[in-house]
Amino acid sequence: MEQQLTLVLLPKDASSSRTFLKFFLYFFLVAIAYYFFISLDSPPLSPSGDASSSKCDLFTGEWIPDPSGPLYTNLSCHHIQDFQNCMLNGRPDVNYLFWRWKPSGCDLPKFNPSQFLERVRNKWWAFIGDSIASNHVQSLICILSQVEEMVEIYHDKEFRSKVWRFPSHNFTLSIVWSPFLVKSETLDGSSEIQLYLDRLDHKWTHQYSNFDYVVISGGKWFLKETIFHENNTVTGCHYCHGKYNLTDFGYDYSYRKTLKLLRSFVQSSTHKPLVLFRTTTPDHFEYGEWNTGGYCNRTMPFKEDEAKLKTVDDVMREVELDVFQNFREGSIKFRLLDTTGMSLLRPDGHPGPYRHPHPFAGVKHRSSVQNDCLHWCLPGPIDSWNDVMVETILNR
Repeated sequence: MEQQLTLVLLPKDASSSRTFLKFFLYFFLVAIAYYFFISLDSPPLSPSGDASSSKCDLFTGEWIPDPSGPLYTNLSCHHIQDFQNCMLNGRPDVNYLFWRWKPSGCDLPKFNPSQFLERVRNKWWAFIGDSIASNHVQSLICILSQVEEMVEIYHDKEFRSKVWRFPSHNFTLSIVWSPFLVKSETLDGSSEIQLYLDRLDHKWTHQYSNFDYVVISGGKWFLKETIFHENNTVTGCHYCHGKYNLTDFGYDYSYRKTLKLLRSFVQSSTHKPLVLFRTTTPDHFEYGEWNTGGYCNRTMPFKEDEAKLKTVDDVMREVELDVFQNFREGSIKFRLLDTTGMSLLRPDGHPGPYRHPHPFAGVKHRSSVQNDCLHWCLPGPIDSWNDVMVETILNR
């Protein structure tokens, strides 16, 4: 098998040639080590090891070394949000870039952007969700931009919802910012978010009939302080600290209500796109959380027996599986993109402190630097979500 090495370009301000040489040598040694590891220790794949086989569970497996590296770099893709541009921001280690997801019992083809664009010619592919959905669509854009640059044709005033067109393929790609999927609002002078659990968010439902493929996801926004509305009545809350004499039903209550409403909408809609629901994304904060000093400084993937979902993530995934596990009835085209397990094994793939350029410069106490252990570096492990997504939607 021909081995390829994709070099990740260094931060723009790597001024010292000695520093560059050190990074280059590190890349070279890592690639050589992986080359021999794969060549000598990995058994050949059997002809039956086909990811398109119905017997292949795409979501159970392990991360194995991949000397070819990512399909793009931080300089060959110009669409990476600063917060996820880990290499540009000075992240010094590179191991996290040289792994690929290997499902148990079969092999997963690496994403082929040329083939993908041909398959989705004249189609519209939409992502609906929060900042993790945005993180995911940026990964897809970076991969596709290696074949064709897209044109942005719309953005909202916050630059959260966007629409792009790939002209030569007449392919439309969009992200709709809807972190709760249902109608939500924050009233003036109030810290709570009002959630209307019997009304889906019009921002995405009014566009639904345009979409050929839809990737929907929920997430950590449901953990925020929220007031629940149903049938024009305030019915309860989550994390409201006893305010207003309301019953705290918990985040799982609102999440379940939302997903059941979503399921009913997909089921009753006369328009039948192929709908994919992506399961919850675990974070990897250790010794704290986002605002309490939590950090993530691991540089290698976990093995399966080394990681366990936090209670919050476990509860959210249980709700997702309960609502959607067997949701494929009649003419409904639905798939579950269960990326939770593969994501749990990648504590090394987050920006950590490198959500800003050179975060430790001039800082006396490294512990004072806020870490991001939820979103994903680009390039990074989230790119493999696209491998699984394409196999789930287009090849099955």
